[in-house]
Amino acid sequence: MTNRIKGRVLVKGMARGLALVTKEPLSFLGGVDPKTGIVVEHGHELEGSIVTNRILVFPYGKGSTVGSYTLFAMSKQGTKPAGIVNRRSETIIAAGCVLADIPLMDNLEKDPIEIIQSGDLVTLDAENGFVIIRRAHATER
Repeated sequence: MTNRIKGRVLVKGMARGLALVTKEPLSFLGGVDPKTGIVVEHGHELEGSIVTNRILVFPYGKGSTVGSYTLFAMSKQGTKPAGIVNRRSETIIAAGCVLADIPLMDNLEKDPIEIIQSGDLVTLDAENGFVIIRRAHATER
């Protein structure tokens, strides 16, 4: 099954990859190791997961504004996510995505955390304002 959902484009671009989804906010400063792309925040739902080349789906960012520069550092290290989808982006994530050239969308017609599952193949068309989800799981929601 394939879903196509319209949303707001914050940083233009095209990205395709497997989804990595969490219901928890994410901090890039101290929460993600920029050298490895691994979520290191103790107790986070994604702790130990690798964000590199994934379409990262989370509600919003948290923590220090230095998180924007962490995304930029990930870009230089080759560990950045392919794209990011938020329920509602805030300035930390938006600025980081601009610096790191990561396509970013939010404010989708449907809650991305409810409709996208980790492992789904996601195309982030942040040129035309669509997220396309190809279900990877046998069971549909």
